[in-house]
Amino acid sequence: MTPTAATSVRPAARPELLALLGRTPVARITAGLPRPHPGFWAKLEGLAAGGMKARAAVSMLMGARERGELRPGAPVVESTSGTLGVGLAFAGQALGHPVVLVADSELEPSMRQLLRSHGVRLEMVDRPAPQGGWQAARLGRLRELLAVLPGAYWPDQYNNPDNSAGYASLAAELAVQLDHLDILVCSVGTGGHSAGIVGPLRRHWPALRLIGVDSTGSTIFGQPARPRLMRGLGSSIHPRNVAYDAFDEVHWVGPAEAVDSCRRLARASFVSGGWSTGAAARVAAWAARVHPGAVVAAVFPDGPHRYLGTVYDDDFTAGHGLDPAAAATRPVEIPHPRAAEAAGWVRCARVTDPLKAAPSSEGKP
Repeated sequence: MTPTAATSVRPAARPELLALLGRTPVARITAGLPRPHPGFWAKLEGLAAGGMKARAAVSMLMGARERGELRPGAPVVESTSGTLGVGLAFAGQALGHPVVLVADSELEPSMRQLLRSHGVRLEMVDRPAPQGGWQAARLGRLRELLAVLPGAYWPDQYNNPDNSAGYASLAAELAVQLDHLDILVCSVGTGGHSAGIVGPLRRHWPALRLIGVDSTGSTIFGQPARPRLMRGLGSSIHPRNVAYDAFDEVHWVGPAEAVDSCRRLARASFVSGGWSTGAAARVAAWAARVHPGAVVAAVFPDGPHRYLGTVYDDDFTAGHGLDPAAAATRPVEIPHPRAAEAAGWVRCARVTDPLKAAPSSEGKP
């Protein structure tokens, strides 16, 4: 079936689904990650219908409809590593739009089946681009689809301000659920949820500190782009939704640390998730430990089910040389993002936009 044929039938809108958006609980996490810590709050976005990114997906499609960029029943085309795809499937059903997603061969078979079961048309790319890797390859195929799908709309999740705006509801929920908050920990991929919640929360708590959690091999915060095992956080491009000025520090976390944290969470706190959740949880536990008395919260973007064949699979971790028992227990400190390449857990208290940072300043403390 061609992409055009796959989007020729206009689906009926199901606006009643919008009542299921968000409204996720918080849980107190005290599991050692890996060392003891006073505990932190976790916002369990993996329990939401359509996942955390359904908030952004609905916001982007509704914003486009209001501006006349997305006509009723027109197809929506986007690149995804999985999580936004589920959110767009939710938004497409709720608002009545067929959804075509460009994914790559590293997308788990279970996620492919899930997306197709929700009526999504998947377009797969089978090799990374020489420059920009899988993301660039997916975006190249996406542009080809836009040329052949009449009236198709591309949300451009990496650069769309409606992405961030969709998380205002998450901020509002946290402001009700927590009496106070000193430190917020967010994983960073498109930059949407961290940018969307820190502003509203700082109006409640002006001294709130924001810690970003990136993946080793990601270029978002100025590190060199490398092949990445972890999905859902990090990027090989520079998304313009990232609110660099809002971050107080950034941590790069490796896959061994994320795996170790996910498994410890599952054993001791029951709630767990995938790469992004494991990475954010490890940094949140560290923040609670080194800032005694501070109220710390982390956003857990997903649940564990997608990752049963990766994060929770001993054959997978062994095959990729990951030893959770050897995962770092604290970060290595560097003075600026280009001081050293992060091969494992690394922390930097200096955050700059790598597209604006002056090369002459890189050697300064």
